[in-house]
Amino acid sequence: METFFISHAYLMEHFHAPVRRSLMDSIDWSYRMIGIRGPRGVGRTSFLLQYAKENYDVRLRQCLYINVNSFYFQAHGIVDFAGRFVAEGGQVLLIDQVFKLQNWREQLCECYRLYPYLRIVYTTTSVSMGEEEDTTGLSSLSRTYVLHGFSFREYINLATQQSFEPYTFDKLLNDHEQILRTILPKVHPWNYFLDYLKHGYYPFFLENHNFTEALLKAMNNMIEVDLLLNKQIELKYLARIKKLLYLLAINDPTSPNVSKLATEIGTSRATVMNYLKYLEEARLINMVHREGEKFSKKPAAIYLHDANLMYAVYEPSMTEQTIMETFFVNCLWRHHTVHKARRAGLFRIDNTTNICVCDKTKRVRTAADTIYVKYNTDIGREKEIPLWLFGFLY
Repeated sequence: METFFISHAYLMEHFHAPVRRSLMDSIDWSYRMIGIRGPRGVGRTSFLLQYAKENYDVRLRQCLYINVNSFYFQAHGIVDFAGRFVAEGGQVLLIDQVFKLQNWREQLCECYRLYPYLRIVYTTTSVSMGEEEDTTGLSSLSRTYVLHGFSFREYINLATQQSFEPYTFDKLLNDHEQILRTILPKVHPWNYFLDYLKHGYYPFFLENHNFTEALLKAMNNMIEVDLLLNKQIELKYLARIKKLLYLLAINDPTSPNVSKLATEIGTSRATVMNYLKYLEEARLINMVHREGEKFSKKPAAIYLHDANLMYAVYEPSMTEQTIMETFFVNCLWRHHTVHKARRAGLFRIDNTTNICVCDKTKRVRTAADTIYVKYNTDIGREKEIPLWLFGFLY
């Protein structure tokens, strides 16, 4: 136990979070069991450490961070360890990557039953692990929250030392001119936007190493560990999934040919559809359907989950329009339904609002029922909104 306290103290001494994640204030910390779900690279570990550093004095030994990558937990599990922690006065146990433990749900439920005065905050992957078939009852005991990558708002706050607040979708649509008047006198967002598209979504851009190499490593781990482990996919099929992701990255997102993809990776159409679902759960792609359709219908468009992934894979033929649409979909998919219309660049949001993503420098035929989201500009007016502002939705 002492070894883990020493490690925790070292992490607290050397940990620094330059940006406070907004999710921190959205969580009801009174729950005894809290899950933080998210894909690799979005800062799950840093989130736990930030919570510990903000709320607990290391000297009191009330809070302890553990990572189940330690071989100790593969041999002993967490139930007895949690008991020892409680016996020594522990109150909050932060468990990182708990999904790597066998029977982890059962172990968390057992901790909940045995130690009523212990609060547990754990992190897990965005890839579903048969929650619909979960018989442990963890879902009824645990409140789960989702951690996403940096929004453009968080990125620009970091870059400019500002403290801009997020806006709701309705507020952004109806009052964007007023919102712009509060932002533009302080900063010109487009000056930072292109850098954000290349390396701003994943917080490890703050670390002193090659961002692209780090992101490629995270992408490989999403597939090699999160997908194969949690979906119980045989290792021999790994190359097919990676090739599928590459083909999706380099092809036109608005005309996916599932049958052709199946032929190119050497499998069936049904298997490709399953792989697409898995890649979306891993937050590597976003599938967009026509209005009135949903999975398992063939999507109308398949985008990489965020623009950073596009630059990591990098294909010279990728277009500025595709990059901007990728950003737009990434901003909206969390809390809104996003459908693809047949016109290029046109989306229908929440089955009510038509939005066209387009270049400010190009002439576009306008329609009265459509809002135009424009890139290559800082400003907007009436039914024209700058694209970067959608990065302030969270």
